[in-house]
Amino acid sequence: MAYNLLKGKKGIVFGALDDQSIAWKVAERCVEEGARITLTNAPVALRFGKIQALAEQLNSIVIPADATSVEDLENLIDESMAYLGGQLDFVLHAIGMSLNVRKGRAYTDIKYDWMQKTFDISALSFHKLMQTLYQKDAMSEEGSIVALTYIAAQRVFPDYNEMAESKALLESFARSFGYHYGKKKKVRVNTISQSPTWTTAGSGVKGFKTFFDYADTMSPLGNATAEECADYCAVMFSDLSKKVTMQNLFHDGGFSLMGINTAFFNETE
Repeated sequence: MAYNLLKGKKGIVFGALDDQSIAWKVAERCVEEGARITLTNAPVALRFGKIQALAEQLNSIVIPADATSVEDLENLIDESMAYLGGQLDFVLHAIGMSLNVRKGRAYTDIKYDWMQKTFDISALSFHKLMQTLYQKDAMSEEGSIVALTYIAAQRVFPDYNEMAESKALLESFARSFGYHYGKKKKVRVNTISQSPTWTTAGSGVKGFKTFFDYADTMSPLGNATAEECADYCAVMFSDLSKKVTMQNLFHDGGFSLMGINTAFFNETE
């Protein structure tokens, strides 16, 4: 059901790969709520993803951009504003990748050049994006920027590897840049800490099913789905959240505040 929450708004959605990705669902939800958007992903991701089909479905365009490249981000923002006809009202950063995770390197046997690449893609790209938006004055007054994160930024999930530090840095950038953007243009910057979600990227993490099931059992409301995360993002992009900024917002069915849930022990007996 649509509520016209984003009627007349314009935005960029990063990270849609296929119909399993959260960014894909966010893009669909934003358009359903009345927004016009551009889509973007890294050129390498465009070769094996299905984002062009999404663009056709949503009457949008795809603008390739390597989020670690300021030059690419400048081009993306310029082209998006030209296509959409003005400043942006919202941006979703849904980017994360670890070579150490992909290659099966243990946290105690990290390749540091891979770790630096992880930080650049998964966290520094967020600062580069916001700085480019800021310097180009690309965001409208009271706009909203959201990045997706995970509770491993605060707790230990051994197989999440250095992505945990990446998410911690991402959340810190949201707080620090949120201050500056709020003072300048009342732009809000927040992160959404989502439940484990069955996406192409997420399911590639070692032991993913185990902690997906664990979180689902521990959470009184169960894990939040990609579609539900899209709903939350739409609210955060809307005028209903004008005074919410610099926050890490847990969207996890209550998992983040749980100490113990007897349901978990009942299932393991």
